[in-house]
Amino acid sequence: MKILFLVFHGFDAFNGISKKIGYQIEALRILGHQVELGSLVVDERGRWKRMGGDRVVEDLGAGIVGKLKKRWRYGSLARYIVEDGFDFVYMRSDHNANPFTIRMARRVRRAGIAMVMEIPTYPYDQEYRTLGLKEKTELAIDRIYRRALARQLRAVVTFSDLSSIFGQRAIRISNGVSFERIPVRREHDPVRGEVHLVAVADISFWHGFDRLVRGMAVYYTCKQRSADVYLSIVGRGRAETLDELRRTVRQNGLERWVRFTGPLFGEALDREFDRADMAVGSLGRHRSGISYIKTLKNREYAVRGIPFVYSECDSDFERMPYVLKAPADESPLDVGALVAFCSGRRFSAAEIRESVRFLSWENQMRKVLDESLKTA
Repeated sequence: MKILFLVFHGFDAFNGISKKIGYQIEALRILGHQVELGSLVVDERGRWKRMGGDRVVEDLGAGIVGKLKKRWRYGSLARYIVEDGFDFVYMRSDHNANPFTIRMARRVRRAGIAMVMEIPTYPYDQEYRTLGLKEKTELAIDRIYRRALARQLRAVVTFSDLSSIFGQRAIRISNGVSFERIPVRREHDPVRGEVHLVAVADISFWHGFDRLVRGMAVYYTCKQRSADVYLSIVGRGRAETLDELRRTVRQNGLERWVRFTGPLFGEALDREFDRADMAVGSLGRHRSGISYIKTLKNREYAVRGIPFVYSECDSDFERMPYVLKAPADESPLDVGALVAFCSGRRFSAAEIRESVRFLSWENQMRKVLDESLKTA
């Protein structure tokens, strides 16, 4: 098939979302389909452009005019989809349901083209509680129109365990991984009396890394501890979240044991995993009202072959022996239990990696296509 993978933003080499989209597109191509990326870019003159692959679908202009047009001008995109003969549209939700996206989707549907919409995290309303008025206004518009947008789709793609979302049937998949792009970590002998942790994210309040820092503060008040615990926090994030994390580290005198590396990729990121004994997933998804989710980060940790801790329910990992579950609440993380977990057993990186072979992006995207086209 000829497939358009449609997003409503640009790309960043440091960004995990951008890498995920690249893996999904690569998987669709491995499955034998012709795939183009529909995206937004800003050129060197500050002009917003809607792109279809390398082709400019529409020049939306610069400044405030361009920013406004990118939110409501979708006619050229609909024409591009219909006239260029696409068979399938995979749209990644930007929480942007409105009359204009509905009109675009309706035209695509009436042309007989199958369209699905991936909702990366659901529910998502509570993620906006710490954001500004502009974002909250956009969410209010989305809440009015999202069921109407869903009616124009063949299905909604979700990483939750729900069978329907916004009144539309849901195709339930797992966040996949690219085994070709993510290397297995180099195993090392543990350093006696030390445990090294790595936490990688585009850091937001729902990652809950403050729970780990507070847990370390409690742990370091214990006179009888079996190991020194070191934490590397990798990535960037919202300024207020990072500032609060750094403040908590300073207030508890943890500067010696907690380091903030900023965003890393390639060999620099690989080295962080090679020296770590355990990785840290999300510890605060409950803050967004989410209990069940299949995060990309858990899967990337497993493909790298490193044990990890998280607090949500993830059906792909609940029974895995290399996973430590934390309670989904606001308590400081029990760092003593984490140390005992790391000290009490050894896990083969290759075996951890092999345990999630079924989570390849090829398998996940094949499921989307198969389920989407059943009613065709």
